[in-house]
Amino acid sequence: MSAAAALRALHHDLPADAPLVLPGPWDAASARAFEAAGFPALATPSAGIAASLGYEDGATPPSEMFAAVARIVRSVSVPVTADLEGGYGLPPAELVERVRESGAVGVNLEDSGPDRALKDPRAHADWLAEVRAAAGPSLFVNARVDVYIRRSADPLADAIARSRLYASAGADCVYPIAAPPADLPALRSALGPLPVNALALPGGPSFPSLGRLGATRITFGDGLLTRALHDVTTLATTLRGTAAF
Repeated sequence: MSAAAALRALHHDLPADAPLVLPGPWDAASARAFEAAGFPALATPSAGIAASLGYEDGATPPSEMFAAVARIVRSVSVPVTADLEGGYGLPPAELVERVRESGAVGVNLEDSGPDRALKDPRAHADWLAEVRAAAGPSLFVNARVDVYIRRSADPLADAIARSRLYASAGADCVYPIAAPPADLPALRSALGPLPVNALALPGGPSFPSLGRLGATRITFGDGLLTRALHDVTTLATTLRGTAAF
């Protein structure tokens, strides 16, 4: 089984209370830690990598993002899917080739642009179809749906409509980022067997609860890096106040 096929298989035939949990490494060291803990695959967060490289979210040069993803892929033996924002304006065939060169076997592609405005859903679906055609089955495509974070007038209805379009274009999974847990049952009911990615937030429902509500897959955005930085800040403050390690 190819790495992409293995990643795809992880999204299916899951118990309702055991969704696929994919931690988001921001560098090789964090990737190795998550693999050592037993996670079967990893999902890089663009915001987390941006912060680790000293950039604002959305401002990482594509060459640095692909290089960071490649370092993470080389450091682990499990499949890695990469958050590549909106594709950096690359033609689909070039985007797929850059992903292949990095070693990642999945991508997360969002449907809002650098101006933070939602893209036309049909045009975006056509673009996703070109990505799928260029990649064939060798790439797992997670289509991020940004209606909740871009304040659509009717985010639930828009999320369902966009998700169906993107699935028809060849997306393997949809990610209505920041969808409230209360909307997950309606999304699950409307989208049938299509895998649905949910964002885990501090203080939110447990992973089993998110699964029972309708989530197939759980990711964290830059949340794990944020938590790690909190611990580093605590360590720095401790070191500053003592004369010993």
